[in-house]
Amino acid sequence: MKYTQSSCRIVEKRALAQDVFSFTLSCPEIAAIAQPGQFVHILPKGFGLRRPISIAGIDAENGTLRLVFAVRGKGTDALAGLNTGDFMDIIAPLGHGFTLKEDAEHVVLVGGGIGVPPMLPLAKYYGERATAISGFRSFPQVILQEDLEALGAQTICCTEDGTAGAVKGFVTAPLEQLLSEGVDAVYACGPMPMLKAVAALCMRTGTYCEVSLEERMACGVGACLGCACRTKDENGEERFLHVCKNGPVFKAEEVQW
Repeated sequence: MKYTQSSCRIVEKRALAQDVFSFTLSCPEIAAIAQPGQFVHILPKGFGLRRPISIAGIDAENGTLRLVFAVRGKGTDALAGLNTGDFMDIIAPLGHGFTLKEDAEHVVLVGGGIGVPPMLPLAKYYGERATAISGFRSFPQVILQEDLEALGAQTICCTEDGTAGAVKGFVTAPLEQLLSEGVDAVYACGPMPMLKAVAALCMRTGTYCEVSLEERMACGVGACLGCACRTKDENGEERFLHVCKNGPVFKAEEVQW
């Protein structure tokens, strides 16, 4: 795993929703090698531990990365207080990303809440071959639908209360319909209950599925062993792997749900 530590200048900052921010960083060396599904580890000024943030955009030509995150505590609040021209101390790119299938004719990208941003690099790769299903609690949390459409993906927005999007309810309903029509691969990121439900649907239909897991982590490179998750190998034997190094992306059948 090749990664680097760098102080990256912020070239754009946008507020996407309440307490959700988009930052674009100038970091040519990292953008040249980053892959969909990987993450960065950011050190907020004045804090001792870094915060893992999924990569939401890779522009190797212009040498930039895009990060989208929600304020979840003091560390991310400090990051959200940065502005254009400031610098972020990051280690990146980290982790094992998504498997890209060049010959796939139709893939489904399933994002729940702040799990939607990691779907953007996949939408860029697959374009019109992708259908992006995004799930949110309510209208104020809806983000990145126009971004997904601009990349060519068909979008299906779901809200639990029906205040936005075409579907009232969970992402599993439109996913199940698409699976019945035939899908080459499903990629998902979001809350664990959502990932578990997506994985179950895909395993039942025999559809290739990869999930991106979230876990608290300190080092981000597999040294501290703090982000262990229960998985199983091809023989069904249980083993513990680490979200930061072996993941965050795993095949759905690998995870001990």
